[in-house]
Amino acid sequence: MSDTLLSELALAANLCVDWTDANGRPQYVSPEAQRSLLEALGYPAQSPEQMRASLSALTQQRNETPADALLIQDLGQPLPIADCSAGSAYQVTDERGEARSGRLDGHARLPALDGIGYYQLEIGDRQYRVAVAPSACPSVEELCGKRRVWGLTTQLYGLRRPDDGGLGDTRALAELARHAANLGADALSLSPMHALFSALHDHYSPYSPSSRLFFNVLHAAPASLLGAERLQRAISDCGVQAELARLEGLELVDWPAVATVRQRLLRQLYANFVAAPGDLLASFEAFCAAGGDALTQHCRFEALHEHRVQNGDSGDWRQWPEHFRNPNQPAVARFAEEHAECVRFHAFCQWLVAHGLETAQTAATGAGMGIGLIADLAVGSDCAGSQAWSRQEELLPAVTVGAPPDILNRNGQNWGVSAFSPTGLRQHGYRAYIEMLQANLAHAGGIRIDHVMGLQRLWVIPQGGEPHDGAYLRYPLDDLLRLLALESHRHRALVIGEDLGTVPEGLREELARRNVLGTRVLLFEQHDGRFIAPQRWPRDALATTTTHDLPSLRGWFAGHDIDWRVRAGHVQAEHLETDREERRRERTALVSALVEHDQLQGAPDDIEACVQGCIGYIGSTPAPLALLPLEDACGADQQPNLPGPGTEHPNWRRRYALPVRELLEQPLTRQRLERLATARREAEHD
Repeated sequence: MSDTLLSELALAANLCVDWTDANGRPQYVSPEAQRSLLEALGYPAQSPEQMRASLSALTQQRNETPADALLIQDLGQPLPIADCSAGSAYQVTDERGEARSGRLDGHARLPALDGIGYYQLEIGDRQYRVAVAPSACPSVEELCGKRRVWGLTTQLYGLRRPDDGGLGDTRALAELARHAANLGADALSLSPMHALFSALHDHYSPYSPSSRLFFNVLHAAPASLLGAERLQRAISDCGVQAELARLEGLELVDWPAVATVRQRLLRQLYANFVAAPGDLLASFEAFCAAGGDALTQHCRFEALHEHRVQNGDSGDWRQWPEHFRNPNQPAVARFAEEHAECVRFHAFCQWLVAHGLETAQTAATGAGMGIGLIADLAVGSDCAGSQAWSRQEELLPAVTVGAPPDILNRNGQNWGVSAFSPTGLRQHGYRAYIEMLQANLAHAGGIRIDHVMGLQRLWVIPQGGEPHDGAYLRYPLDDLLRLLALESHRHRALVIGEDLGTVPEGLREELARRNVLGTRVLLFEQHDGRFIAPQRWPRDALATTTTHDLPSLRGWFAGHDIDWRVRAGHVQAEHLETDREERRRERTALVSALVEHDQLQGAPDDIEACVQGCIGYIGSTPAPLALLPLEDACGADQQPNLPGPGTEHPNWRRRYALPVRELLEQPLTRQRLERLATARREAEHD
């Protein structure tokens, strides 16, 4: 009886007690794990009485229409309105303030509205918010006028330019975008730009941000907005010229040192700006006004977090004094007043980096790219960060996101980031989800959604637990996809979903129906010991040679990733020869595929010929978009990130060997890019 009631409660709380693993084997979440997760989700489940009370609360919650609910209407389709009678009079107002009146039809449905967007609906004394969504996201052909295009993928932090101070910035990004566009690229996908913690200089993984609503200010290129003269004066005023030059010459990014010197420089720039803002003051004030409460709360968090860390206190807002734990508390407003210049400084930094991203996107499209920048949306944000603090009712405070054991990691993963609350999203009209999409599409022509399976389900783990303690939590996939289609149309943006790992049955088909491109990686496209022929690759997914978590082509052929896993302690040394033997088999299979499909223009043991063959291979697929990582375009032999424990591998620290202005001009790089461009042109006519 108890286990039956427990399963009923878990189902009502959107937990999946049954699931299928990466090997196709059925799995079951133990009663102990179910109880632990239900408690973490806020539903007591230690006794039958508690479970009945939790189930009753969930049932009542599900049957109520929240005050901030968002009704989602498909474009061209009527919308049923619950609790309203047929023929009821209504008034609907669009975003321009234009109102129209009418009556619900005989089935109590709102007639189809004639434009996508957000509306206010009044029926009697009831008010509703309505979103009208198109059936699908824009396609590559709609955006570019071609069916087959190509682009590059870059790790923004690794880009170089003269006087960059040791870290890639938006000015280098704009320069790379122009160069790539001149060579025929239609897209430039970049590593996540999400805001980190300004006061934590050793916290730099782009996939563990403080907030996905704002940007990492260390990537700002201040001269792009303030001018070179202001920048040089600030450098001189705070005496950082020598340190900037030292950092620029390093092979790897020294994140703590870069953060220290850039924060110092940014503060000096702000002080000088306050003293003499000139004609840019109006632009800054307009930016702050447009940012609204979300920007205010983020900047207040940054100031509070910095204040506590500098005083030796915890930076985790969940351990702050009670009066600081909620952004709407009077004590937070008082702190912001007392530290107004610090709060305003953080807004100033966001202004700089947002302008830089906008400039880079303008440079990309102005040079001929049909898509331009593709922003990378991380799967979650740090539980102790700004977004979790400011959107507590829409995120789950006591669970983290990860993955069960799968083909990428046999032990499972705990990423330590927060998850949206399915209930909280519904109760607040999907506010946190919509604003996140809008923020990341504001200065981009596309978005890549990391772990896109999270739109349907996420593997959630109780705080402090291991991956095997988790279970899948279901999300309202249809609503999330419809809102994604709406925002992508409003921003004329391509949408890509990273669907690697354990993918629920039917999800890829639903993503394809919505024009959300999946992801296919050459190194994974194998079946029964053979690489899948280019013409058999799907037409509804992008094609790429590798990812930031995998070896570059040169590194893969050389087996550098195998050696690194041993060095980093991820596998035992005695497995080394077995792994090398498996790689030799894979290499033979890949070379055979290159030969079979006329992509190898050299000897089988010529690594450069094989690399170019692989580039031609993905280019010849029917994928609408082929993305080539800059590591493969430039022939690098190391990968940006090696997933797993430890710090032996320099994750997120590798810089590209040459400045951006030279990077794509090297003879071999040009050959590789021309190989891809040629393959794409030929695929266009297939």
